[in-house]
Amino acid sequence: MLEFSAEAGFVGLFIASFISATILPGGSEVVLIAVIHRHPEMLLQAVAVATLGNTLGGMTSYLLGRMIPNRADSRAVIWLHRYGYWALLFSWIPLFGDALCVGAGWLRFNPYVSLVLFAVGKLFRYLLVAGGWAWTEAVVLPLLFR
Repeated sequence: MLEFSAEAGFVGLFIASFISATILPGGSEVVLIAVIHRHPEMLLQAVAVATLGNTLGGMTSYLLGRMIPNRADSRAVIWLHRYGYWALLFSWIPLFGDALCVGAGWLRFNPYVSLVLFAVGKLFRYLLVAGGWAWTEAVVLPLLFR
């Protein structure tokens, strides 16, 4: 079994969460599961670290979007025009969510409102992942390995 401290796990989780919210590929869910598997007593802290890292990564994409000078007609920008700020709740969706963050910056959405909606959407995602893993460990795995 891989051994690591909670602090080291949180640093790795923050980095993975940040990277996976930018245009770079990443798998923060796997790191989150590893941290809460190794340190189950730190579940809420792990979700908070993942949410913070992913939200800051989303804001980095937002800032990159603010630097784009030309009009881009991507599906994400069309979605943002149609649904406005509420579409940012879906910024956690892989690839599409990254485009939403960039599009929000490009459209000059209010950065504070964007930040809050990014955080809410990303928190929802990590709560689902962490809760799903906790349930799997508590219910499914004991049934499989009696």
